[in-house]
Amino acid sequence: MEKDPPLAPGAERPRRLRANPLLRRMVRETQLSRDDLILPLFVCPGTGVRRPIPSMPGNFQFSVDQLVEECRQVANLGIPAVILFGIPPHKDAVGSSGYDPQGIVPQALRALKEARLDLVLIADVCLCEYTDHGHCGVLHGEEVVNDATVELLARESLVFAQAGADVIAPSDMMDGRVGHIRRMLDLQGYAHLPIMAYAAKFASGFYGPFREAAESTPQFGDRRGYQMDPANAREALREIELDLRQGADLIIVKPALAYLDIIRAARERFEVPIAAYSVSGEFSMVKAAGAQGWIDEARIRDEILLSIKRAGADLILTYFAKEVAAALP
Repeated sequence: MEKDPPLAPGAERPRRLRANPLLRRMVRETQLSRDDLILPLFVCPGTGVRRPIPSMPGNFQFSVDQLVEECRQVANLGIPAVILFGIPPHKDAVGSSGYDPQGIVPQALRALKEARLDLVLIADVCLCEYTDHGHCGVLHGEEVVNDATVELLARESLVFAQAGADVIAPSDMMDGRVGHIRRMLDLQGYAHLPIMAYAAKFASGFYGPFREAAESTPQFGDRRGYQMDPANAREALREIELDLRQGADLIIVKPALAYLDIIRAARERFEVPIAAYSVSGEFSMVKAAGAQGWIDEARIRDEILLSIKRAGADLILTYFAKEVAAALP
């Protein structure tokens, strides 16, 4: 078999920078850091509750007392932020537990503030966990009514702000909700609180395990009438622009792995911090394949998170946050 001729003197040899592991590390373009990580957590009623979520190994529903201990571990790992999702003791048609000052998320926020942990507390703002029908707002028949829902989301945001949230994160995808929440917070003395808007949240099949964790599966239909069509990229940029114009300080693209093009396009167009939510389905697929021995779980985990950062995300919401933080030097 004829051999390839040797390269001419002066030919480019990119492999020179790959041969030595220390040199590879020195010229690495993209780095994962603990400061990139936000851990989603689920808080539920009761005491001493640490209930495993079967489809999300290593994740739990926590009562407030157990959540505080979990967050203590999170802070000790150097993870800078958590985002809280509430599982209420009861649900109704208008999600009233979501904007109850004594609701489960306000209880958790107050307890975490009292614990004086070195964490940024992000409060997810939506109604799907709190409604008995599982949709993200007020219904008229089987349609989610936009403007009446926005009023309740603003109330929920104010309740969370009063309880001690450091960041408000509306995830509902109602039109105009960022502007309404911003006005409410400003008028009530919370002009200093940032809004981290789920600006491009797609109607994705990757949310299945989360709906088990948050007990928020719709009782009929789906959420395609208000979450974004996975086929649309230009619309995503328009949604981001609208949220920023209304007062969002940071934006979220959700999911992450199948939407790296959206993250990249947003990074090229907007100067604000961009977060990407690596959602439950992304996590659970890796966990399931790793448990079967089909993949090197840690290696695939890190490769996925690096791809999200390489696409342009500044922050990553991920259920892998504790594992990644523990593995980092």
